[in-house]
Amino acid sequence: MQTGEIESLEKDACRVVRGEGDENLGDLLLRLHAYQFRNNAPYRAFCLSVAVGEMPDDWRQIPCLPQEAFKHADLRSFPAEQTRKIFRTSGTTGEGYGQHHFRTLEVYEAAVREGWRQAGLPSSPYLVIAPHPDEAPHSSLSHMLGMLAPRENFIAPGGEIDLQRLQSVEEPVCLLGTALGFLHLFERMNQRGLSLALPPGSSAMETGGYKGSGRHISRGDLYALFGDKLGIRPDDIYNEYGMTELSSQFYARGPQGLHYGPSWARAIVADPVTLAEVEDGETGILLIYDAANVGSVVGIRTRDLAVKRGEAFELLGRDPAALPRGCSRAADEWLR
Repeated sequence: MQTGEIESLEKDACRVVRGEGDENLGDLLLRLHAYQFRNNAPYRAFCLSVAVGEMPDDWRQIPCLPQEAFKHADLRSFPAEQTRKIFRTSGTTGEGYGQHHFRTLEVYEAAVREGWRQAGLPSSPYLVIAPHPDEAPHSSLSHMLGMLAPRENFIAPGGEIDLQRLQSVEEPVCLLGTALGFLHLFERMNQRGLSLALPPGSSAMETGGYKGSGRHISRGDLYALFGDKLGIRPDDIYNEYGMTELSSQFYARGPQGLHYGPSWARAIVADPVTLAEVEDGETGILLIYDAANVGSVVGIRTRDLAVKRGEAFELLGRDPAALPRGCSRAADEWLR
């Protein structure tokens, strides 16, 4: 396994993420697949099982590995001793946890920052209702939020949300957290008979849904609570769609917003049996191709259902047959 090859691919992926150079995304995805096929034995075995070799003709022919495979194999395309970081799913309901290994965080962190910029998300000071990376070192969500906000802006130390910190806000802020974490916040505010009006221009980003909690509330109803309890307009709230097994995120704005990905990732809504892309307006499972996944695999077959809407998708939620999982669930359990 040649270290020089993956270093070159990491540099090329960073250039594509940052919009530098003129390499075609499809060509980069094919180069990444070829490298991963040669250097990632479990992935190579999967590809051969579906009769795809090292050099498919088109990036859409790259097999998407089921995301649950990250629970059963080290899908590492580099020597184990070079591992710098491991992100894990929570795995707290008996199904085990998935692991995503990173040789470097340079590409991952570039994807977070550039993805945030491409999605047009707010640049206001951030307040975070989630564990800090020091408290959740294996959480990709906490790592991402720790990139965006300093430690003193994490307002739920030890899981206890600091309501006084919210009440003292004098300038526009952007609140970051999980959907269930925000629901806990609103319930605490209800218990205390408390409502706030954050400064005009304040916004929020929520993620994760309600996996494994036994709770459910529509995005529209949740966003209405943001207005009732914090004075944040529904159209100033963003939903983030991501997962431990990916390095990139997709964002939607407002209660009816569609999810769009960054320029270096593609979401395909596919027939769950044939894996062929469905027609516009039809429902299928999400396949994600992520060029920032240099050290693992570029194609992930998720367990999420969506409707194809042009270049975007309308997220419907988890396949009912799928187990609840995810780093956002770990953050929610920490807040409890």
